[in-house]
Amino acid sequence: MSMTETAPPTIHRGEADLPMVDLGDGVGLQLLQVDLAQGIWIVRNHFQPGTTIQTHKHTGHVYAFTQTGSWHYLESPEAVSTAGSYLFEPAGSVHTLHVPETNDGVTDVWFTICGANLNLRDDGSVETVIDAHGILPFYRLVCAENGVEDPPVIVVSPPTGP
Repeated sequence: MSMTETAPPTIHRGEADLPMVDLGDGVGLQLLQVDLAQGIWIVRNHFQPGTTIQTHKHTGHVYAFTQTGSWHYLESPEAVSTAGSYLFEPAGSVHTLHVPETNDGVTDVWFTICGANLNLRDDGSVETVIDAHGILPFYRLVCAENGVEDPPVIVVSPPTGP
């Protein structure tokens, strides 16, 4: 048997296969993939002009690629991500994502998040925790509320059995 005969197939999702759900406050979410064994989740977000996301801390690295629009962190306004920009966030980074109100339309960003996202209160304490295990049921619930049952998110699960 050749290597190509035993290789697992690739998995494809078109843009329309997974809904972009409205989370309110100017944020849209499309969950592309979760790896439950490694705690990695890949999302695409749409941010409306003037959107500010709650200050948060990452327990692992985050990789971001901006497709349209612009955004920056309030903590580092000089580093503006625009279409075609790539951003690396090291584990432990704390920041507040902001989309300028002067943007002409949606800001479209793709994130790969390793570990958890800790949303912080003003005093620095943790308000909510979002991770691969929590974002999957949340996304499925919001999709179902919008008439899309069981969206075909790519899910990599921990191995079972020996």
